Formats: sequence, structure tokens, C-alpha cells
Amino acid sequence: MKLLTSPASPFARKVRVVLHETGQADQVTEVAAATNPLGDPAEVMHANPLGKIPALVRDDGPALYDSRVITRYLDARAGGRLYPEARIWEVLTLEATADGIMDAALAMVMEHRVRDEAARSEAWVEGQWRKVERALDAIEARWISHLEGHVDMGQIAVGCALDYLDLRHGGRDWRAARPQLARWAERFAARDSMTATAPPAP
Repeated sequence: MKLLTSPASPFARKVRVVLHETGQADQVTEVAAATNPLGDPAEVMHANPLGKIPALVRDDGPALYDSRVITRYLDARAGGRLYPEARIWEVLTLEATADGIMDAALAMVMEHRVRDEAARSEAWVEGQWRKVERALDAIEARWISHLEGHVDMGQIAVGCALDYLDLRHGGRDWRAARPQLARWAERFAARDSMTATAPPAP
């Protein structure tokens, strides 16, 4: 199998962490694929008509895309440990919350990277950051006990989201008002799967 990925993509990193956590990293070849909202990268479009990464190209079926689809597939392939049925709705909700953080944080980056300066909206950027802050506050208030349990996909998604905030929005100091989440993030970032997939420094 081939994983179309990018070293800095938090969504692709979710998949790469799952590969390491489930012992499948040596069964998938990572292929760097550059994308942007204004381009039509041929290799990515062939696997995903939306032109987004990650995409998993399989030998025995059509390519899979959207990180949540790929992670469910890889986890099922490995025995289903990261999406435990006993708490599946909590895991999926926490993963969706983390993915929302990634969506908003990535949109902030794209606003400055893709739009001409005259067309940028700082008010829109700050609106995206407020989404991030609300989600972080919810995790701090409601989800810490879940984060302390056995590793699941919700935890992996949160870990990748927080690392992406550090990578692209480090100056905003999301830790200041969220001490429990900050302590958890430090511990989770030390996992082998996280260090093996860490994005390059900006």
C-alpha cells in the first residue's frame, strides 16, 4: 500500500501514528504529495477526486481517503484496538473535536499562504482561532479523564492537533489556560509513534 502524505499535515500524521501504533508502518510506503487549495495535483487527484491528503492507495481495492476513513480501516485491519466498541461514541466525538481544531488551524495558515495580502481577513482568522479555543476548553473541562485511559483514536487525534498548533501557531500559547491538557500533551508527545512522525521544524 501507498500513503499519499505530507510531513506537516496533521491529518496525514494521524494516519502515520496509527501505522506505528498498530505495527503496520513497514507495510505502507509513504509518498510525499504537495497539495494546495488552488492546485490540482495529478497523483493525489487520481486517488482522491477532492485533491486532498492523506489518501491510502491499496492493492486490493479503491483508494481510501479522509483521515477518519483510513484510520478506521487500518485499525480494523490490525484488530480494532483504537476504536473500542465499549466507548466508540466518546472516541469518535473526541476525534471529531480534534479534527475540527486541525481544520480551523489549517484554514488560518491557508488564509495567509494562499490569499493575496489585500484579500486576507484577520477577523476571519481570529474567528477560526476562537473555534480552536472553544474546542481546547471543552477538552480541558470534559475529556481529561478519557485522555488518561488506554490509547485510542481520540487521543491520537488530540495529540496530533496540539502538535500542529505548536508547529503553526506556537505564539498563541494554547497551554496558558489549560494546565491539565498541557501536561497530558507533554506526556503523549513522548510516545514512540509521535516522535517517529514528528513534523520538521518550521
